[in-house]
Amino acid sequence: MKHFLQTFRRVSRSPEDPAPPAGRPVPLRRQRDYRLLFTARAVTETGTEISRLAVPLTAAALLGASPAQMGVLTAATSLPHLLFGLQAGALADRLRRHRPVMVGCDLVSALAMATVPAAWAVGVLTVPWLVAVAFVVGTCSAIFRAAGFPHLATVVPEGQRTEALAGFQSAFAVATVGGPGLAGLLVQLITAPFALLVDALSFLASAFLIRSIATPENHVPAPPRGLWTEIREGLGAVARNPVLRALCGAGVTINFFGGAFMALFVIYSLTVVHLPAGLIGAVTVCFGVGGLLGAAVVPRLTRRFGENAVVTGAALLFPIDFATTALVSGPPLRSFLFLAASAVISGLGVVAFSICMGTITLREAPAELRGRVNATQSFMIQGVVTLGGLGGGLAGEVLGLRPVFWISAAGVLTATGWILLSPLRHFSAPRVP
Repeated sequence: MKHFLQTFRRVSRSPEDPAPPAGRPVPLRRQRDYRLLFTARAVTETGTEISRLAVPLTAAALLGASPAQMGVLTAATSLPHLLFGLQAGALADRLRRHRPVMVGCDLVSALAMATVPAAWAVGVLTVPWLVAVAFVVGTCSAIFRAAGFPHLATVVPEGQRTEALAGFQSAFAVATVGGPGLAGLLVQLITAPFALLVDALSFLASAFLIRSIATPENHVPAPPRGLWTEIREGLGAVARNPVLRALCGAGVTINFFGGAFMALFVIYSLTVVHLPAGLIGAVTVCFGVGGLLGAAVVPRLTRRFGENAVVTGAALLFPIDFATTALVSGPPLRSFLFLAASAVISGLGVVAFSICMGTITLREAPAELRGRVNATQSFMIQGVVTLGGLGGGLAGEVLGLRPVFWISAAGVLTATGWILLSPLRHFSAPRVP
């Protein structure tokens, strides 16, 4: 939280910060362009967290969506990573400048989100409309991620990338803490569809902030050799590198069962656990609190134990939230307390895994292949949420909601196998600060 507040207060100051002592890098909080990039991430994450609650509430509570439809809605967000992720990575490696693409994605996402309250106002909003909006925003996200990963290397020096990724995760965690509460308030005041206007405005603000970054883009574009040839190079880089392969396999496993979990959590909380919308949002806040803890401690843990040890420990935390959700019963308040505690643990694990995965990937991937390696990972890790969401929705119809969470808890535990059977099991030596 301290890092977030310091960065946000300083984002609009002069780019000419005092020079650090000789031989020491400029702290990230004093780097203007990192502050702009960080604030753009913080703003969009807050808007996304509002949508994360407002969209399923719109579908389930206002439009009467079934479990299968909720699964399709979850899948629509991640399907573009399967359809366009690899191509986006190959094209990102060809680009000399990534910022214009990132700005364009934000603007299109803003327009798509703004159509939801407009459609609701004139009485034409449907579940398929929400699915279409989720697909458009997901497509922009896939392209933005492909361009944003190599762009990070332009803005942040190599030795500060773990700290930068931790800062981004702290923005995500702060948004997770504040977003649901704000979403709940907005839903109560202006209804769920109109709450999505805030997400549209967040995309506009992000576009402005990213457009203001001044660091020259020094990316050396890869020579075009044919789109599918370049895609195969990205796939091959992940498949041949045992570390990247293990991270990708673990991520796919986690997100497949996570997709099933996410598709059913809101409807399960409403209809089985009987939590009011405010407490569902509060569970998400607790997830954000765990994320804040993770963002605060991971840089210290990696300096002491190395990224390999931390990513292994993080993977062991994932089954806890799934199993707790499957177990809860009884009075809603008691169920909420158990879900809140497990959400804190889950948030810590997600953020720790994400930070370490990003740092290890930047370390292992060749500079000329970073866009394609990241796109390959997104294609598989984000894209599999589509299958998980669809599978979870269909399984929920056939088996019931609670059994799906038990299956997910058992399945996500297998992610540790990818790590323990790879070079990641050899914990790296602590880095000298």
